[in-house]
Amino acid sequence: MELALKERDSRPLLAITMGDPAGVGPEIILKALNVKAVVDCCRPVIVGSMKALEEAKTPLPMGTQRGLLAVNEPLQEAPSGVVEVVDVDSDLNLPALPPGKPTAEAGHISVACIKRAVQLALDKKVDAVVTAPITKETLKMAGYPYPGHTELLAELTGAKEYSMLLTGGGLRVVLVTIHVALRDVAGLIKKEGVLRAIRHADKACRMMGIPEPKVAVCGLNPHAGESGLFGDEEIKEISPACREASDAGIKVFGPLPADTLFHRALNRDFDAVVAMYHDQGLGPLKMLAFGHAVNVTLGLPIIRTSVDHGTAYDIAGKGIANPDSLVEAIKLAALMAGKRG
Repeated sequence: MELALKERDSRPLLAITMGDPAGVGPEIILKALNVKAVVDCCRPVIVGSMKALEEAKTPLPMGTQRGLLAVNEPLQEAPSGVVEVVDVDSDLNLPALPPGKPTAEAGHISVACIKRAVQLALDKKVDAVVTAPITKETLKMAGYPYPGHTELLAELTGAKEYSMLLTGGGLRVVLVTIHVALRDVAGLIKKEGVLRAIRHADKACRMMGIPEPKVAVCGLNPHAGESGLFGDEEIKEISPACREASDAGIKVFGPLPADTLFHRALNRDFDAVVAMYHDQGLGPLKMLAFGHAVNVTLGLPIIRTSVDHGTAYDIAGKGIANPDSLVEAIKLAALMAGKRG
């Protein structure tokens, strides 16, 4: 197929991974690429299974007259009337998979998409990576030990220190601990981990266009420990991390009681919140922005954003999935890529 090339495209080039082909990933990607704000802010390249995309019950993206174009890597200039797809089907030689059913094959495709996209980012052939959802179940069925994207991304990029940030509803929240049992959290709160999260929060805000971020840090215990009456993690670990971050020039506040801190952050007293554990930070955020929030992995040598939801097997293949979170993830990746550039 002979392609007409547009003028050189100044928009960030984003690799959008399909995620689990049996989930809602193929559908929400095509729906997101029908949103004008997405098309305006970036040049998207899908990394996924051409078979799954062609079977998704979704119209092709706006401006697409010539369909999906399989490529080995993004073309140097944006072709007119096509959407480029770095197709992993030829690598795996797997059949089309039925929607809504977890399989080992889906796990293999999920990982293949992530690996290809990360390598494109490391090779500077794309400016950022945006990921559609995967599931631990299919990764395990395929023989991969990763509980999710974050650990796989860290291994692929060689990142030693990384953090999870979720943003939405007017909040930006960075977690010190992520997927651990609540009974184990207190023992995992160490100065080094808190300091890492503060640094990552400060840098992330700057990449989002905030020149002098104010970072608030939650206490672990009720009333931030009440001077040691309800626990001493604030005294021994969290406060020293805050002091060291302040000495390094970061505008940091805390440790502060978590029950009032989020209200203040929502009122723009702070630009980011560092939470000690998963539900402390994500409960308030998801109450405000469920289905619209964006997950960002901080500390990687590449930019990576993602949706805040799972594969939604129960609605996969029905054409009713909501692309809003993916739309926001694409827009944020484009913003961060522009600030980095």
